[in-house]
Amino acid sequence: MLLTILLIWLKFLACAVLIGIAGTKLTRYADIIADKTGLSGSWIGLILLSTVTSLPELITGISALTLADVPDIAVGSIMGSCVFNLVILVILDYLLRGQSIYHRASLNHVLSAAFGVVLIAFAGLSILLSSLSSFMNFTFIGAYTPIIILCYLVAMRALFVHEHSRVEQSVKRIASRYPDITLTRAYTGYLLASLVVVMAGIYLPFASTQLAEVMGWNNTFVGTLFVAIATSLPELAVTIAAVRINALDMALANLLGSNLFNIVILAINDVIFLKGALFSYISPIHAVSAFSAAVMTGIVMIGLIYRPRSQVFMNIGWVSLSLLMLYLFNTYVLYIHH
Repeated sequence: MLLTILLIWLKFLACAVLIGIAGTKLTRYADIIADKTGLSGSWIGLILLSTVTSLPELITGISALTLADVPDIAVGSIMGSCVFNLVILVILDYLLRGQSIYHRASLNHVLSAAFGVVLIAFAGLSILLSSLSSFMNFTFIGAYTPIIILCYLVAMRALFVHEHSRVEQSVKRIASRYPDITLTRAYTGYLLASLVVVMAGIYLPFASTQLAEVMGWNNTFVGTLFVAIATSLPELAVTIAAVRINALDMALANLLGSNLFNIVILAINDVIFLKGALFSYISPIHAVSAFSAAVMTGIVMIGLIYRPRSQVFMNIGWVSLSLLMLYLFNTYVLYIHH
């Protein structure tokens, strides 16, 4: 029995390590693409990086619903990832010594954070309403799915218009930081790293289901905590790599953009889930993670607008400390209901 548990943990960790390594490569190649195309780091982080670093959540969700038939893991990995992505800001704040990241970062991130609050909170409300009645559901999908997709498209349009002037200015940059690497090579490396993320994401829900069985945990707890952390490793790798190349805005845009795309993944999952409206087949406890993520995103917005300089504990400020406390609270609530 002990050997079986060990092997399952090794499978889970192997998926996590592959996702983490590929995520680091993604960051480097995305930065090269940004450098050679003249796009801003924020725009690359918001669109190119956030989409690909959310691939594990997308692939894990599809695999969990179509192959493993564990909807709680599919939704738990999304909601848990939204919460964990915001905890990565605490790590970022700790790594960047000196001024708070909320003082250094661009104020332009407030718009994407605001859209994040709306989308995540709406998803949480939909989960609660779906557990109470069926009026939120059509025949095969939830009424919330087209609304989520529409809101995401509106958000992308608004963010594109908002970033457009900054992108035009960044095109005027002169010196390339990667003269020895061609754009073709950057795109090739980006696609190969994405493929590794996809392959690891396909197997992840199977390892997670086995983990839940041998440890005696339910799928909601495993999906929201362990699978969410594993699928968020690209975001963590991107954040650490961004610190090394002094690309704070790219890292922040990636985390906030990933949360936006994560909610769209819920809509995609609802479409491919053939039994009915997805939220009707999951535990309503997922709403706790959704509302935790929405509140945490609101705190990030406050930090970006208030721009605090002071540090409270171990080189992190009160904004990051609040994010960490909310994450621990969310984890505790999920644990006592596991």
